[in-house]
Amino acid sequence: MPTTAKTPPDIYDAVIAGGGHNGLVCAAYLARAGLRVKVLERRDITGGAAVTEEFHPGFRNSVCAYTVSLLNPKVIADLELDRHGLRVVERPAMNFLPLSDSEYLLTGNGRTKEGIAKFSARDAERYDDYCAHLERIADALRELVLQQPPNVTERLNLTTLRELARTAALGRQLSRLGLDSQQDLLDLFTLSAANFLDRWFESDPVKALLGFDSIVGTYASPYEPGTAYLMLHHAFGEVNGKKGLWGHAIGGMGAISEAIAEAARVAGAEIETGAGIAEILIEQGRTTGVVLEDGRIVHGRAVAANMTLKRLYTELVAKEALPPAFLTRMETFKYGSGTFRMNVALSKLPDFTCLPGAVAGDHHGAGIILAPSLDYMDRAYRDARKRGWSTEPIIEMLIPSTIDPTLAPPDAHVASLFCQHVAPRLPDDRSWDEVCDDVADLMIATVDRYAPGFEESIMGRQALSPLDLERTFGLTGGDIFHGQLSLNQLFSARPALGYAAYLGPVPGLYHCGSGAHPGGGVTGAPGHNAARAILKDLRPFSSFS
Repeated sequence: MPTTAKTPPDIYDAVIAGGGHNGLVCAAYLARAGLRVKVLERRDITGGAAVTEEFHPGFRNSVCAYTVSLLNPKVIADLELDRHGLRVVERPAMNFLPLSDSEYLLTGNGRTKEGIAKFSARDAERYDDYCAHLERIADALRELVLQQPPNVTERLNLTTLRELARTAALGRQLSRLGLDSQQDLLDLFTLSAANFLDRWFESDPVKALLGFDSIVGTYASPYEPGTAYLMLHHAFGEVNGKKGLWGHAIGGMGAISEAIAEAARVAGAEIETGAGIAEILIEQGRTTGVVLEDGRIVHGRAVAANMTLKRLYTELVAKEALPPAFLTRMETFKYGSGTFRMNVALSKLPDFTCLPGAVAGDHHGAGIILAPSLDYMDRAYRDARKRGWSTEPIIEMLIPSTIDPTLAPPDAHVASLFCQHVAPRLPDDRSWDEVCDDVADLMIATVDRYAPGFEESIMGRQALSPLDLERTFGLTGGDIFHGQLSLNQLFSARPALGYAAYLGPVPGLYHCGSGAHPGGGVTGAPGHNAARAILKDLRPFSSFS
């Protein structure tokens, strides 16, 4: 019988496994460089955690990630995101910290030092120096965000020499800080937020305002060593060229992902939703594509994984393909951000006892922080460790509809509640499904203590426990950063020593999500850096600015 020649499989240059914002960034850069790119996303919407969805009839919100600052300006410019519909506006005030029935601290737009002076004239005098001090260090590290960290290697070869040169260049960059700032940089990486802030300030409200960033997205007390770095990580951001500010994307965080996706499509990338990945395909020791949940195989010369690396390496890659030490590292990589996320539909704005009025004021457009002191945050963490969740939780509330009225019907509003602390895994093997509604009630009651009538104004709500964040968005342990930003999980050690070059131990399998340097947040940086690494391997003579 005559034989029929097999048609070779359709092979993409790069397959992006996961259509979160970093995966889309990676796809856009690779497509712009002329590669044939396919993005595969499990959900029916791209964007990962940076999405806008209707959570109650007529009410839309950024249902997971909820505010903008860390999105890298080079990514915005390179991909021309403004041309693709992205518009970011800064908050009318930066932060609002209700403290009692009569006291509050409101910051931003020229009012910060005056607000601080109500609690400490000394702290108000030191505030500008503190900001300048932190900004000098943040500026030095901003240069590293879009650079591959030095990659540790075991053998002496050309790669080793190249990495030594990279290390030397890093040393030269940091030497420009001077010895005093280098010491402060070391302190920020190793001290607790409380220790660091105690050096500068004396009043509890000021330390609470600044120390809140140290526990955002991490399951820790502000008295825990290493939490000072989180303040620095959040200082990297900017809005419309203004450093240190936070803002809102008009249309919600999904507008960011939609703009990136459009940039990728215009460049030629294919994007498919409803395409869950069941397995990373490895043949003869090299990654050759992915197997989808429906059984289809999509072949690629490179696969870039935009998911938590624990899920990638413990669920989708065959264990025998991995070095045992690397597999152990992935199995023990620390996850868990202590986050409970809520979206609420409101019939009216909250009326705060300390600053009355249900007509939109600047404080309604700020980041509203319900945590009056570092001691309060410490108790919240310890309570959660013991019970599973804090009975006096930390809450940051944003009301984006005060800036973007398209998110809610006329005269109504939407609010995001970013709540901590809760245990990623509950004690006694209880399930979050059993207690989610009770914890949601507690969060609402906590806001109601500061703004009586808030509970009565709620027309609908969505509550997302750590388990829900994992099931819906693929965030292992509910961790919004794809793994804690601790010293042993940063820079050259993210995700492991020897694997900081956005390439795992299996040839052809790359890391383009927040589990790679520089870590979590809606930055686009890991996607940018991974695209550079992929392009260097696939087309070594191509340029990547």
